[in-house]
Amino acid sequence: MTAASRPLALPVYEHLRAGIVALKLAPGTPLVEVDLCARLHVSRTPVRTALERLHQEGLVTMTGNRTLGRATVAPLTPEDMRELFLLVGALDGVAARLAAELEPRARRRLVKNASAANRKLRALATRTRASDIPLAQALDLHFHRIYEAAAGPRLLAKLTALHAQRERYVRLYTQALVHAHSLEESLAEHDAILAAIEAGDGEAAERQAAFNYRNALERYGRLTGGPEGPPSRQG
Repeated sequence: MTAASRPLALPVYEHLRAGIVALKLAPGTPLVEVDLCARLHVSRTPVRTALERLHQEGLVTMTGNRTLGRATVAPLTPEDMRELFLLVGALDGVAARLAAELEPRARRRLVKNASAANRKLRALATRTRASDIPLAQALDLHFHRIYEAAAGPRLLAKLTALHAQRERYVRLYTQALVHAHSLEESLAEHDAILAAIEAGDGEAAERQAAFNYRNALERYGRLTGGPEGPPSRQG
């Protein structure tokens, strides 16, 4: 990649990533380089660079070689959701433990901010307006990221790397909960995480955070009729 094309790759990457994560680009959607170049008014080099980065993040699948390869938006599968939620839950638990080990003033500030997000989510618990779903999705993601900010740079880097992958599933999961008026169980688990953090109980905070992700798999399976995770989704 040339120095001139490097700055152009970032907006292409951000544009495609936003569309994939928000599910505006459905799983299985072909990402044809020549079409993307025409639509985004850039050359093939920044498009190819952006697609390679999305491939590294697990949001795009690539077949064939670098020059003639075919890129598509990565599928959503029950197996992938299970592995991802168990992995993120374990890392999220460590972040919650570290949050519980902050000095008391910092813990109280963190809990206050996360509690505000949880209250807003609770206000949506009995509503099913379509306009509420993006807000509920954003609030659920924001809740976890508040205490994850207490993580050290190594852990935070791993959580950030997984964030785009989990965000697609969290959006589907939250949408299902809002439609079924089933947010309250998850919100009670959020409360338990915050109570442990506020009390400075790292072991309980870690346990409750991991428990929240494991239970999310079971809840989603109940709501969608499957044993765990979503059905396969292809565009």
